[in-house]
Amino acid sequence: MIRVMVIAASLVVRLGLSSMINNHPQLTVVGSTSDLDTFTKEFEQLQPDVVLLDFSSNLPSAWAKLPLTSEPQILLITEDIDSIDLETGLRSGIRGILPSTSTEAEITTAIEAIASGLIVLHPDYLELLSIKEKVVANPVQTLTPREIEVLGMLGSGLGNKAIAKRLQISEHTVKFHVSSIFQKLAVSSRTEAVTAGVRLGLIML
Repeated sequence: MIRVMVIAASLVVRLGLSSMINNHPQLTVVGSTSDLDTFTKEFEQLQPDVVLLDFSSNLPSAWAKLPLTSEPQILLITEDIDSIDLETGLRSGIRGILPSTSTEAEITTAIEAIASGLIVLHPDYLELLSIKEKVVANPVQTLTPREIEVLGMLGSGLGNKAIAKRLQISEHTVKFHVSSIFQKLAVSSRTEAVTAGVRLGLIML
């Protein structure tokens, strides 16, 4: 079972999302709250796999309070997409962004994908991806076909060991490829590398 925590200022929204999740055979709600302060206190105890956050106007300080924990897996539902800094969000633990008009199937599928290590973005939000000026202004060095392959696997949430096994190469070689990717894309983390790869059209999520 995938453990989900729901955060929504509105009681109606909170109950609706919780009911929707509990109706799914692979998902269960381990807790729900109206604010992020309560969440930070309960996170360690509840240990959710995915946090479903309704980013409404009633949560004006939500963005400033991320990241909340060391590795939160957050699915953000919002109707105010203009207020989202996607690059900062990805660094803060957000692994998915969906519009408030999303269907039950879209939300539950996104939760399952995020729990599996994937990043989920609604097609309308891809334009939010922005890379550091030095990357855009100075086209990155060309990645080799193998590096693009490794980058795609990073986007799928695979670790070095899993990538090595899939490509039938050593883990040391994978680390070398990842380091080269970071250098060529002028990034310092896997999330930034994936974000840059999507923005530059090297990979698709």
